[in-house]
Amino acid sequence: MRAFVVSELKHHSEIPVSSNVPEPKAGRGQVLVDVYSAGLNFFDILQTQGKYQIKPPLPFVLGTEFAGRISKGSPIPEGCPFKPGDRVFGAGQGTYADKVAVDLERLLPLPDSITYDQGAGLYITWPTSYEALVGRAELKPGEWVLVTAAAGGVGIAAVQLAKVLGAKVIAAAGSDAKIDIAKRHGGADHGVNYSKPGWQKDVLKLTNGKGVDVIYDPVGLINDSLKCIAWKGRALVIGFAAGTIEKVPMNLVLLKNISLVGLHWGAYSKFERDRVPVVWKELLALFSSGKVKPVTYTQVFPLEKLSDGLAAIERRETWGKAIVRVRDETNAKL
Repeated sequence: MRAFVVSELKHHSEIPVSSNVPEPKAGRGQVLVDVYSAGLNFFDILQTQGKYQIKPPLPFVLGTEFAGRISKGSPIPEGCPFKPGDRVFGAGQGTYADKVAVDLERLLPLPDSITYDQGAGLYITWPTSYEALVGRAELKPGEWVLVTAAAGGVGIAAVQLAKVLGAKVIAAAGSDAKIDIAKRHGGADHGVNYSKPGWQKDVLKLTNGKGVDVIYDPVGLINDSLKCIAWKGRALVIGFAAGTIEKVPMNLVLLKNISLVGLHWGAYSKFERDRVPVVWKELLALFSSGKVKPVTYTQVFPLEKLSDGLAAIERRETWGKAIVRVRDETNAKL
């Protein structure tokens, strides 16, 4: 089969897609899935170079998020709710390939209203944004939310979810074009460009001097954003896409009476397993209702051009979720 195999640690641009890779074998509690589409992530760029915290033994197939169908002939573990041909999405190591072996507990049914391309970017992005806003910030209708990197994968999901929850949303991004995307595809009410000095004054003006109740930050802009947070505001620490882990002056936390709130969705399966199915039940209901919709980048990359997609992420050209299409849905057969 075809697969993006990392045989030695180096930049993704130096790794070609292989065409004669042995198909994976399903282990205990796993099923085989025909991959139709896979989501591109910034951490893929780090993983090929050995710079990511998850370091599979060499050689390994790159890729984590995906959507596809249970393979014909796949073993079906006891208690498995799926059968060959069922549409699914989820996560597992090695999804930039024609087939992947996936733990049953990391698979979910793909709603009929969601395409494979859309489904390929659901597993990490959407529960991260949902649990951050609902479980950690306890967002209330009518509150103001500032979302940084609002045109990115988690950002545009956070914008949509905050709107569904009844919040007033300010999309923050580094260009006017990306602000427009957050408004057009995410439904943000307002936008601010944080590449312009003093952008926090625009936020304060929009909120009539109050500031925002919730900051959703996957970038590493907490310190800058605290200049426009409201009394008793909650600052959600989602990630550090800009590359710097911030040190927050704790006197600001005290004086503004605010909360710094972390969200590590990947650890819920270890520390709060019961919460995971609750979040997914609520998210799948939202997808089925059409109240929220996954947003994918306009250019979809074929598997052979996977490195081009990762390069576009490196150059910060993409918005929404960038996708690799492994199979064409209209031509693929079970």
